[in-house]
Amino acid sequence: MNLFRSEEHIRAWLGSRPAGATVPIDRLCELACAWYGDRLSPTWQPRSLEQSQAILDRNGLTGEFWRLG
Repeated sequence: MNLFRSEEHIRAWLGSRPAGATVPIDRLCELACAWYGDRLSPTWQPRSLEQSQAILDRNGLTGEFWRLG
């Protein structure tokens, strides 16, 4: 993961390479809270692939790049 301050900086860093997925920092923070928010709970259990995919989908991270498994 790389953090950039603008789309212009992304384009400069990429040069002629194709871009992967880009995510605004606010959406990344929402994803982190949804993904890791319960990890310190004494009742934490690993998620299934379907549950993990649902978190991505709920956070608007859809498409081939975001498909798990």
